[in-house]
Amino acid sequence: MKQFTSERTIEAGIDDVFDVVAHIENFQKAVPHIANVEFLTEQQRGVGTRFRETRLMGKREATTELEVREYEPPNLVRMVSDTGGTVWDTTFRLTGTAARTVLSMEMDAIPHALMARLSLPLIGRVVAKAIETDMDAVGAYCEALSE
Repeated sequence: MKQFTSERTIEAGIDDVFDVVAHIENFQKAVPHIANVEFLTEQQRGVGTRFRETRLMGKREATTELEVREYEPPNLVRMVSDTGGTVWDTTFRLTGTAARTVLSMEMDAIPHALMARLSLPLIGRVVAKAIETDMDAVGAYCEALSE
C-alpha cells in the first residue's frame, strides 16, 4: 500500500468547498484536466453515487469509475475506485468556517494485481504531482467563487 496526502487552507466557506470536492460535476469545473464525467447511477449526490471520470494525462485519456462510499456534509466525502489492479481509496476531510476551510486529502493506493504492485512505486511521483495539481486547482476555484 502507498499513501498520498495533501492539505490546503482555502479562503472560502466550508459549504462551498465541500460542494466542489463532493460533487463531481463541480469538481470537473475546478480541475481543468477532467475531460468528461458520466453518472452511472440515477442519484448524483451521496453514498452509492457512481460515476465515470475521464482525465487527460499528457496526451492520453484515462477513465476511472468511482463510487461515493461516505458522505457527511460539510466535513467528509470518501470515494473508491478499482482501476488497473489497484484500489484507490480517497477521503476529503474539511474543517472550517463560513470564510476559511482547511481541506485535507488522503489517498490510499492498495495494489491487488502483480503488475500494479510492481508499477506503483514507479508512478508514485506522478500520482503525487497530480494530487497537488488538483488541490491547487480546487483552492483557486473556490477562492475565485467566494470573491
